[in-house]
Amino acid sequence: MTVFAGRAPLPGLVRYQSALLLRSQRWLGPLLLYAAFVAAGVRPGEPVLDALGWAAAGLVPVAAWLVRVCVTGEPDAARDCAAAAAGPVRVHAAALLTALGGALLAGAAAAAAVLLVGGRAGVPPGTAEAAAALAVSACALVGTAAGALGSRPLVRPTGFAVLAGGLGSLAALGLPGSPARVAVTALVVGSRTGTVASGGLAAAAASALLLACGAGAVACLVARRRG
Repeated sequence: MTVFAGRAPLPGLVRYQSALLLRSQRWLGPLLLYAAFVAAGVRPGEPVLDALGWAAAGLVPVAAWLVRVCVTGEPDAARDCAAAAAGPVRVHAAALLTALGGALLAGAAAAAAVLLVGGRAGVPPGTAEAAAALAVSACALVGTAAGALGSRPLVRPTGFAVLAGGLGSLAALGLPGSPARVAVTALVVGSRTGTVASGGLAAAAASALLLACGAGAVACLVARRRG
């Protein structure tokens, strides 16, 4: 595995993790569920901001699930070899970034579909696109944070990890002040008023980025400690 020669750069590890994810086909579960969720909740002609809020909200558990898939995608022996060659922090960070990238791609595809079929009456040009980018980013980042804190190395047993990821996703969408909830609420309220609080959405995306960085750092430090 030449990607691990010396201290492999993070982009190379991300490519390696992405190849593992694609070959495993374990991404099919979360992405098919997300596609069904979006298809069930979005109707042609309905207010575009409402539909974007629905699509963004569904991205939180999908991102958490993708994290679980990515951090458990290798046999223990292969992961130990990768950690020994490239460092456990880099290997775990690459897995988290791969999951985040997958969630962002899924969210972008869903947002593009919603923008094509959604009704834009009363929505200024460009507003829906900007709101979609910020809301998708916020929800993908929050879901990644939930997955990072609810998966290995912090939570190793499969049952507890699934429970932690599910509860973390529910909390992310239900707790006041959560960046994901703020982003979705801004879209729903904007659909009623015709004006999106772009500052609130930007703040939610920035808060989600900080949350994801913090959760990822904790997970990576624990990975390093446990070797």
